[in-house]
Amino acid sequence: MFYFRRNRTLLGSAFTTAELIFHAVVRSVRSQHHNAVLAIIINIIQVLALVAVFYLIMSFMGPRIAKIRGEFILFLLSGVFLFITHIKSISSIAALNTGNNPMMLHSPMNMMVMLLATAFGMLYTQLMTIIVILFLYSVAVSPIELQDPGGAFAMLIMAWFTGCAAGVVFMALRPWFPTTVSILSNVYRRMNMIFSGKMFVANALGGATLAMFAWNPLFHIIDQCRGFVFRNYFPRNTSWEYALWVGLALLLIGLLGIFFTRQHVSQSWDARR
Repeated sequence: MFYFRRNRTLLGSAFTTAELIFHAVVRSVRSQHHNAVLAIIINIIQVLALVAVFYLIMSFMGPRIAKIRGEFILFLLSGVFLFITHIKSISSIAALNTGNNPMMLHSPMNMMVMLLATAFGMLYTQLMTIIVILFLYSVAVSPIELQDPGGAFAMLIMAWFTGCAAGVVFMALRPWFPTTVSILSNVYRRMNMIFSGKMFVANALGGATLAMFAWNPLFHIIDQCRGFVFRNYFPRNTSWEYALWVGLALLLIGLLGIFFTRQHVSQSWDARR
């Protein structure tokens, strides 16, 4: 094992950890593609393709399904951005190796650094994608006006946080049930194609229909985000506090599972993949 001399002061350890996370974030972003700029461009193309698909679907269904008086493309973007951030956060965190990662052979590295680096690397990629798309739309089509940009950004962070928390749970379970976890994570991502509420708002749903969507924290986040984006929409049936508590509970369960898994780590796990 490679040895690293640790700092003896708390401040020195904090700076060392921050530097280590920064370099790990850079490595995480560049691991998506050998060119970091191309990685962001590819992500932009994926987001625009999904927006185009939902635009066609909503065009056939009629814009009245949105039930919001405002810019239609902004309605789509507010849902797709949060959906992509949530789903990709789950995928990136769940794919981490809990105990047998070669990077763990280096003394300053630990699982928390890898976890934070992957999460912040994904957040950086999504933020750059959103900024570029909104800038190009504002310049080429029409200026974008948000009622509360700070609240909308907070909901984006909430979508990222809950996605990372769910990914931590899948990450903790993967060494024990690799096939089952892969199936469950795929099922969760596919269910969010419908139950995330990208194409409608919670105020337009009836009581029985609302109960089918209320379990999903992403549904609450997207609906609350549209309350911050549009001036004339006031979400009454959703709560961002629910999403926050669900995210914290999932994060706690996942971290406990990772701690338990690392106590029983074995090189033979790699043969089961």
